[in-house]
Amino acid sequence: MREISAVFFKNAVAMILCLGMSTTFLEAKTNVTKQDFGKMPDGTAIDVFTLSEGKVEARIITYGGIVISLKVPDKSGKVDDIVLGFDNLDQYVTTSNAPGNPFFGALIGRYGNRIGNATFKLEGKEYHVPANDGKNSLHGGPHGFNNVVWKGKQIPNGVELTYLSKDGEAGYPGNLNVTVRYTLVGSALHIDYSATTDKATVLNLTNHSYFNLAGQGNGDILSHELTLHASKTTPVDSTLIPTGELRPVAGTPFDFLKPHRIGERIEADDEQIRFGKGYDHNWVIDSQGPGKLTPAAEVYEPTTGRVLKVSTTQPGVQFYTGNFLDGTIKGKEGKTYNRRGAFCLETQHFPDSPNHPKFPTTELKPGQRFHSITEFSFSTR
Repeated sequence: MREISAVFFKNAVAMILCLGMSTTFLEAKTNVTKQDFGKMPDGTAIDVFTLSEGKVEARIITYGGIVISLKVPDKSGKVDDIVLGFDNLDQYVTTSNAPGNPFFGALIGRYGNRIGNATFKLEGKEYHVPANDGKNSLHGGPHGFNNVVWKGKQIPNGVELTYLSKDGEAGYPGNLNVTVRYTLVGSALHIDYSATTDKATVLNLTNHSYFNLAGQGNGDILSHELTLHASKTTPVDSTLIPTGELRPVAGTPFDFLKPHRIGERIEADDEQIRFGKGYDHNWVIDSQGPGKLTPAAEVYEPTTGRVLKVSTTQPGVQFYTGNFLDGTIKGKEGKTYNRRGAFCLETQHFPDSPNHPKFPTTELKPGQRFHSITEFSFSTR
């Protein structure tokens, strides 16, 4: 398919040139710039790439592949930054290496979400990875993809980030070559993930942006209206590790097949709600088929009229309501991030999949290529 597309594109350009027509429409509309964003403690320079088109702007740094800001207009045209984060590199570095790291805006790997008992078996061998969430491993452990330096380069409409995770890093097998492309097309931010390995491994990549469609630090998200295109969840035990069940959402506080305010049932008398201290669970997306970009979620903020639509090729999405934000973090513009001051929609494979053979596999073997796409599209109504 790639070869066919390349031939078609080459022929199309040749035809246009022969006809003497303008080719300006082939040029990227998105403006992409690169600037310095400071230095790591060891002196490594960190870049920030700014992607802008019209009133929409995304900024991504090479430390952790972090989306440090995402500005979109409201129904009146007023632009606000709608993701949580920090004003400078030092705050990101300090927080990402401290207990209770919120992973603001970061790329997550090797394994997004949790691995039970920080242990899994692969091809008959048992692997132990660092525990950083009680006895479990969360988001790749204390030294995951969120706090490494990626190589960045400008591409049409965006930035390409690459990282080599060496065999044995954080306990995971295989030299893993990862490429993540952030592109801004119109009012949609696309994240394209791909990876290859030279040894069998497990992989679950995602982005951990925290959204508040009223603007970062502007109150809680309980009045946001959420739709999740998912008929089932993967219920968890008290440590938030899946039991292996696929449970229908019908008749439960987890039914968002039709729009509900996030705060409507967040304090319901429900065991799963108590375990998560609110919503912190994986929904099983009603997929349109393997590899197909499928609607996963839609969020509407009635005051600003902002709408976020999330589509993905992944089988699951973790909906998290900032239950562990406690007002101790000062974010951008000195704003305090209080409990439930943002939500996350982390497109992913299911938590603890390596320990649940009936879940969609997260194994990646030599000769295979992992690939997934997630799109965050913004509009108003």
